[in-house]
Amino acid sequence: MKINKKLGVVVCILTTVTLGVAATSPKSAVTHYTNLKVLPKDISSKNLQQIMVDDFQDGLGVTCSFCHANAKDGHGLDFASDAKPEKEISRAMMRMTMGINKKYFKLKHPLIGSEALTVTCNTCHKGEAFPDGAEGQK
Repeated sequence: MKINKKLGVVVCILTTVTLGVAATSPKSAVTHYTNLKVLPKDISSKNLQQIMVDDFQDGLGVTCSFCHANAKDGHGLDFASDAKPEKEISRAMMRMTMGINKKYFKLKHPLIGSEALTVTCNTCHKGEAFPDGAEGQK
């Protein structure tokens, strides 16, 4: 009888601990981005941030507002908006670099942000918004 009582207490404690851990574990929030036309629709927040910082911010020397329009309420940016032509130019450039990597470097599924890419934004831009000779083409 004494062993059954101890076993019951241990099981009760383990159940309580297990339920407590399950209740406090962070749920992975799935972010649904709107208006993605080149990047994967199911891209993770981490991968999207990495692409925006590593490929665009570092490769072109620009900030988010270079391609993204201001929000209508005046607070922050409207990331889904296509109001700025630079955003469509960026999409064309992403398609171009993916095409170059696929055609000339035989990458089967080139993705922006992939370490496998040979040609990236930085290949031509080298940290500048407009590569040499492109200033008048805006």
